[in-house]
Amino acid sequence: MNRIRNISALASLVLVILFKTASVSNAQTKTNLTKYVNPFIGTAPLTDPKILGYTLPEGWRSWAGLVYPGSSLPNAMVQLSPITEYGSGAGYEYEDDMIYGFTHTNKGHWNLCNIPILPVSASGSSSEKFGSHFSHKNESASPGFYQVFLSDYKVNVSLTSTLRCGYHKYEFADNKGRQILFDLAKANNGVNNWKIEQVGTNAVQGFQDVGEKIYFYAELNNPISKLEKIGEGTRRGRALLNISDGKQGPVELKIGLSFVSVTNAKQNLQQEIGGKSFNEVLKAGTQTWETFLSKIQVKGGTEKQKQLLYTSLYRAVLWPALRSDINGEYTDVKGKVIKADFNYYTVPSLWDTYRNKLVLLAITSPKVTVDVIKSLKDMGDKTGFIPTFFHGDHAASFIAGSYLRGLDGFDVKGAYELLLRNANIEGGTRPFIKEYIEKGYISEPDIAAPHVETKAKAGVSKTLEYAYDDYALAQMAKKLGDTANYRVLMQRSKNYRNVFDPSTRFMRGRLESGEWVKNFDPQYPYYEYMYREANAWQVSFFAPHDMKGLIDLYGGEKGFESKLDSLFSVPWNPKHIARNVETMVGQYCHGNQPDHEAPFAYHFIGKPEKSQKMLDYIMNNLYGIGEDGLALCGMDDAGEMSSWYVFSALGLYPYCAVDDEYIVTVPLFDEVKWQTANGKVLSIKKAGNGRKMTGITVNKATNKGYFVSHDLFKKGGEIVISSAE
Repeated sequence: MNRIRNISALASLVLVILFKTASVSNAQTKTNLTKYVNPFIGTAPLTDPKILGYTLPEGWRSWAGLVYPGSSLPNAMVQLSPITEYGSGAGYEYEDDMIYGFTHTNKGHWNLCNIPILPVSASGSSSEKFGSHFSHKNESASPGFYQVFLSDYKVNVSLTSTLRCGYHKYEFADNKGRQILFDLAKANNGVNNWKIEQVGTNAVQGFQDVGEKIYFYAELNNPISKLEKIGEGTRRGRALLNISDGKQGPVELKIGLSFVSVTNAKQNLQQEIGGKSFNEVLKAGTQTWETFLSKIQVKGGTEKQKQLLYTSLYRAVLWPALRSDINGEYTDVKGKVIKADFNYYTVPSLWDTYRNKLVLLAITSPKVTVDVIKSLKDMGDKTGFIPTFFHGDHAASFIAGSYLRGLDGFDVKGAYELLLRNANIEGGTRPFIKEYIEKGYISEPDIAAPHVETKAKAGVSKTLEYAYDDYALAQMAKKLGDTANYRVLMQRSKNYRNVFDPSTRFMRGRLESGEWVKNFDPQYPYYEYMYREANAWQVSFFAPHDMKGLIDLYGGEKGFESKLDSLFSVPWNPKHIARNVETMVGQYCHGNQPDHEAPFAYHFIGKPEKSQKMLDYIMNNLYGIGEDGLALCGMDDAGEMSSWYVFSALGLYPYCAVDDEYIVTVPLFDEVKWQTANGKVLSIKKAGNGRKMTGITVNKATNKGYFVSHDLFKKGGEIVISSAE
């Protein structure tokens, strides 16, 4: 599965550098964990109907993976990656054989992919269309590095990056007729305007406007003989830099980005790269990743399990992305330039990542986490509400959970007051909050023949998630001594019960009258009618904050177990096609997030072995799959799928993400050494060769129940998980 293979002569030089860099990192940290990271995992398409649950309609590509293989540092502004198809999830699809440019921002969510640049040669380019064929045999990637040979232009491309800058190295076969395309009319978002101008003999600067302006300043190690601009500012325009002939050796382009100004982009470039060589920047990036990955070290397990672990850990910290410059300036939500003493970040993918990824971020990168919270509060101060992402109000879970785990380096009271506004005021973060408060649920319209894409309220999903968010905020209220709001919010946290239909034993939509939605098929998936990207099966086990209450709704432990068994065994109807409701185990959908807690639910009825069986199936069969082992079973969603794997593989999972405790499972590895933020070490050991958990000890004392406290991440300690066949 190592993509560094069969590399051409031009590429081999790059790999020598890479291996030397890895050796330096290894010597400095006494580990070499970057070798386990394969950035190509998740770029290949998922096509197996047995895994998807349906046969892909002609012309469809499943929404599995949607990740990019390019260079980035943790939570960086710059993600420098190849683009093979605009308008695709992350710009790069493994089955393609053409590269159209190398873009400098990414996420894997049909947006960004800004500032495309492509080296071209006059002999291999067309005046109408730019792009080059490539082969995976002549392509390689590792954390902070990407390389490919563009066969049409006979140029070997090597890329590396810093937090705010990209570094391109182009080795042309012919030193005459060298050009660099700035394809600024293109991005995954619609481009409203763009500008570029030459500055001196070897630099250009400008911006790309996609609703927000991304500024750049780029320097070359060769003089520019001519800058050609066609249709500047239009969606069909382009710019070509012609490189002066005569100078031998690679063409190097260093580029700084800023969301504030060209001046800041230049300053970012000067301070982060300046006169450093490509090898020096690559070495520093490799060391950054080695240091980060070394926070978690494992013994035992297979090579593939280690590869999936460290690739998942790598993916987990690529988003949210930095948006402030090295001088502290950023453009705020109102479009004003602000200077702050913290790093400003994008809104996290809260609907997806509150479950696990943002908990993992708080453990591994507490300073980044605090700055992300400060960024959210800054947005809230200026709009009246802390923003959400897509659905739900899970900033409540993220901020309250981070606070309960000990992160308090932000304006706690101010953030809490904003979250209370979210929870109570119509027209803000929570749509239909007035109805939710008055009725205890959010209703649906009576539609005779709803279909997958019916536009409605997603009332069941909102009710369930608002109830959880109320619980999350209640825990913050409790810690802050706000007894009145604690009581109200805890009462509201029971609202999930109001959409449970005892006659069908499913969470079901209700009409404004209070009656149940009549046309009810629990297997039918909806994007926003009753459910958000799910069916009734997939949301009916979601009450992570009150599992005892949920179990009671099913008539007790036996009834709950029977229903949970059915979740994983009732066959999926292959006629039910919703592109991101895919990868089915019975009715359970691991390809999307809404039911990701369900495999752990057997713990609450004293049968963790049944949870473990399902967890093992998912980890062993739905990650690193397909012909080359490069497919994922679902969209990574800014690291949520990856974080699910990291926690599950290590034996701890934040089942109720706001609570400062973790559910214990049997790790894939014999021993895990997790270095905490304060330098302490949490050791997780597996005793026994089986996969059936028989006991848990914490610091040599028998643990009651299946949860352990977050205090172990503060103080260090040892968890021993006994297992049997």
